[in-house]
Amino acid sequence: MKTFLTGLFALIGVTSFAQAQQDSIRRLNEVTIRPYFSNQSLIRSTGTIGLIDSGTLNKQSGNSFVSAVSTIPGVRMEERSPGSYRLSIRGSLLRSPFGIRNIKIYMDDFPLTDAGGNSYLNALDVAGASQLQILKGPQSSIYGANSGGVILIQPQGTNVPTDSTSVVLKLEGGSFGAFHQNALLQHQSGKYKLSITQAYQRSDGYRDHSNMDRKYFQALQKWDYTKNANLKALLFYSDLHYNTPGGLTEAQYQQNPKLSRPAAGQIKSAIDQKAGIYSKTLYGGISNNWIINGNFKHVISVFSSYTDFKNPFITNYEKRKEFTLGLRSYLEYTRNTSHVEWKFNLGLESMKTGTDFDNYDNNYGQRGAVQASDKLNANSNFAFAHLSIDLLQKLFIELSASANLYGYNYKSIAPVAIPKKTNRFDIQFMPRVALSYKIDDQLSLRTSVSKGYSPPSLAEVRASNNVINVDLQPEYGWNYETGVRYEGVNKRLFVDVTGFYYNLKNAIVRRTVLVNEKEAEYFINAGGTKQWGLESSLAFWIIPLNNIHFVKGLQLKNSYTLSHFKFDQYLDKTNNFSGNDLTGVPKTTIVSSTDLQLPKSFSVFLQHNYTSSIPLNDANTVYARKYHLVQAKIGKKNLYIGNVPFEIYIGADNILNEKYSLGNDLNALGGRYFNVAATRNFYGGLLICL
Repeated sequence: MKTFLTGLFALIGVTSFAQAQQDSIRRLNEVTIRPYFSNQSLIRSTGTIGLIDSGTLNKQSGNSFVSAVSTIPGVRMEERSPGSYRLSIRGSLLRSPFGIRNIKIYMDDFPLTDAGGNSYLNALDVAGASQLQILKGPQSSIYGANSGGVILIQPQGTNVPTDSTSVVLKLEGGSFGAFHQNALLQHQSGKYKLSITQAYQRSDGYRDHSNMDRKYFQALQKWDYTKNANLKALLFYSDLHYNTPGGLTEAQYQQNPKLSRPAAGQIKSAIDQKAGIYSKTLYGGISNNWIINGNFKHVISVFSSYTDFKNPFITNYEKRKEFTLGLRSYLEYTRNTSHVEWKFNLGLESMKTGTDFDNYDNNYGQRGAVQASDKLNANSNFAFAHLSIDLLQKLFIELSASANLYGYNYKSIAPVAIPKKTNRFDIQFMPRVALSYKIDDQLSLRTSVSKGYSPPSLAEVRASNNVINVDLQPEYGWNYETGVRYEGVNKRLFVDVTGFYYNLKNAIVRRTVLVNEKEAEYFINAGGTKQWGLESSLAFWIIPLNNIHFVKGLQLKNSYTLSHFKFDQYLDKTNNFSGNDLTGVPKTTIVSSTDLQLPKSFSVFLQHNYTSSIPLNDANTVYARKYHLVQAKIGKKNLYIGNVPFEIYIGADNILNEKYSLGNDLNALGGRYFNVAATRNFYGGLLICL
């Protein structure tokens, strides 16, 4: 049955592209993006970009970004337990035992990634985002330090209809105690726009000790205070808690996959230690956009965040307090002639993150004696320039570069006081050269060369072994890619194929060790990787949208990812892993979907995800087996209670009831690799528009 499903969905197309849609379905030729300052049609973009909009998000359960993000070829999102995200763009999860590293994330005009390298994506509620643009491959030329890619999140409220007020309430419940509620208020009057999002989410989780809850509030305001200028303000607050059940060994995984990590010798269990994450984040930013005249524009953004983070773990109790303050600004010059359109951007981004690290003994979920106490301050600064040239609406050229300066200072308070010291890295020049050529209205070619750069995060410099590792160096590498896009059959068919090669040097990798019979992690530089990849995507309206036939619309999508990623000159003590498959990366992923529109506003959505086996350690001696995930969702719109419209839906995930691990612990000490995902589960919801 599983082999048949794989073959059936593969025949649908080579790949699927989660193209931008408005409200649920939008014609492909209308899609515009803004990844590199300029508004571009998708077919003319010089980069490889995945788009996820509100329509795509609404086809999935509202509890997580995971299923929607994973439809993008080359992108893998994991959730080890509810609320515990990991994200990889084209490759390595070696730096991410949990969380997100070497990827830069922006929310509107504001960096969500702090100077210390942390990106608290799990602080956000799905309801707070209306679109995600995922820029694959290193983008250090205008977005600063990253070696994996960039995610641009468009918050709710960016596009509010003129002179309108609306309220949307959504309720969703499901298996394993899942519940998600969110409310959206949007108002536009004259020169002022306001969007407020409130959300609450909870889950008991499939495994023991895997419950979570999050309270979330977000506000976005825009004021056109003059004809040529506007002021934008973003604020969000997140209060997130989730328990961490911990990884299981192969034997434990087979015997009882719902089990949380049990006690072993003198090491207590996850339940005994009340292992979990408690994270409260307050984020705010103000941006001013000033059109000086017909040629010049200036944008400046200031932002700040504060995070109170607690993590009672098996072997210690960690507390962090993080404060970030930053600025991003650029000047834009535009000039158009009859044959050429020029745009030049010159800017800078500067931020500082101060972190207080405190580790204590964990006495059954309570803080004990101090193990270590340190203060670290990271400074991230870069200046950038970007030039785009559009010749005859055919050849589009982008030249960009940044000069990156990164460093941190540190001092220890306990167990031994160490005076303040500073560690600075050399200035790094990060270029990007890219072009696309539109052969005709249906076909375009593109190619690019870019360099990536990612210094160690503060969580890697000062890992759970409580040692400040001043020898850890940045990783860097060159990325080469080329691609073709085709749009035909009266704009009903869209195909995108990309091939790339990424040579990463000085890779930062995670290691675990026993210290005084307690597990701890640390990071080292260990060689590099050679990453050959192929990504393709296809979306086809077999039956275009209509009001005549019984089937009002039928769209098929399919995405395909081939990752031939190998270690290069990769040494670990006496072991040489050169030539081995890159840990945590499946060689093949196929995601296929069917979107069916029926009479009386009924809709049916089906999706299948095939993921091949995944190496779980650098030696490639242990693999997670391949799996097939099938999900479905049925909905009906245009129902009414009096004059109030609403819609209802039901859905199911993991319909084949696969036993699989989503978010494996790589190179785990003691073979505890497996974090088991939920079995077959169901959900249903109600959406009311006022």
